[in-house]
Amino acid sequence: MQFFGSYVILKYMRQAKQGKREKNRQRGTVVRALSFFTQVGVTIFACVFLGVILGRFLDRVLGTAPWLLLACSLLGTAAAFMELFRLAKNK
Repeated sequence: MQFFGSYVILKYMRQAKQGKREKNRQRGTVVRALSFFTQVGVTIFACVFLGVILGRFLDRVLGTAPWLLLACSLLGTAAAFMELFRLAKNK
């Protein structure tokens, strides 16, 4: 009877270990998804922000307000979309 009890305990321990592995696998999937969406947000922000900063700087230096700001903002937005397509393609 002692052998059977040990077998049952070992069986439940293995099942618990497999359950933990499955939970860790699911957590890893969630973390990867969150990191991807964070990367998307940071990419959009950085591209557009750099375009605006560059446009404002060039407008001040060259005195062409607001045309270079608009042009660089559009270029930053286009760069963000290109990077998003690249990220989606690699995913």
